[in-house]
Amino acid sequence: MLHPDGYTFALPDGVERRPVRYRNRYGIELAGDLYTAADLDRSVRHPALVIGPPHGGVKEQGPGVYASELAQRGLVALAFDPSYNGESGGEPRHVTSPEIFAEDFSAGVDHLGALDFVDRERIGAIGICGSGGFALSAASIDQRIKAVATSAMYDISGVMREGWEHGATDESRRATLADYSAQRWADVDAGEPVLQPTFPATKPEGLDPITSEFFDYYVQDQGRGWHPRSIGAFTLSSFGSHINVGSLANIEDIAPRPILLITGDIAHSRYLSEDVHAKSGGRAELVVVPGARHVDLYDRTDLIPFDRLESFFADKLR
Repeated sequence: MLHPDGYTFALPDGVERRPVRYRNRYGIELAGDLYTAADLDRSVRHPALVIGPPHGGVKEQGPGVYASELAQRGLVALAFDPSYNGESGGEPRHVTSPEIFAEDFSAGVDHLGALDFVDRERIGAIGICGSGGFALSAASIDQRIKAVATSAMYDISGVMREGWEHGATDESRRATLADYSAQRWADVDAGEPVLQPTFPATKPEGLDPITSEFFDYYVQDQGRGWHPRSIGAFTLSSFGSHINVGSLANIEDIAPRPILLITGDIAHSRYLSEDVHAKSGGRAELVVVPGARHVDLYDRTDLIPFDRLESFFADKLR
């Protein structure tokens, strides 16, 4: 349910939220919300987090839930809209880009580190769903990100290249590339990029379990996380960049900085967090939340392990 202030959750007492604007290195203006405790002592420097949304989500949804909760626990938290989406700039609208979405995390670090009450040596990141992959990608090249956590992580680029549960074949991958190439001509002929179908207003009958779960969150009539700027669609021709990037091949470059991976024991995306855990050589910490589906980790404050997130960042951003 959308609250009168335009957010999908109520702002807790004792938390302040203010809109901010800043640019990434491509010159795109990003829209964010900065969350702090109302009684934050701004005469000293504090640890801070940059928090990204699910792929296609916006700052008024899951990122704000995480940011407001962690602000109560003494962290400065920045929730943002990725480039081309939400209230952030960039044309054409609703592009998806693995490089630029990772850069958006680094741009958040830039913004936080310019605040006189943030300690530049104690900045971490949280990526929810698709932003989990982008946060890991950013951390693999940006050593200013001192600790990174993911929740219900999706590696969008890895799934595009390797298929769901690594089921892609050379034949299916080449077919996907053929579709992408044909879509480029379709965009030329249309004079603009073609969008995927957007979320319907009402949840249809007979959906597969994964789609049904997403619609429970995003669809306007029933979805608890519905927001008018979260439409569930990207330009079809922009997915080609994900195929070219592939999976998180350079995750070892995050070492020795710590990684916390949160997933649900009944989350359909659980294997993706387990893959990252394996790629880290077991160095990353894996937290499996009992009874949690994928979308439950967007906003279910009774299931999201905020105590573990707080202790992780308290320890790793000391």
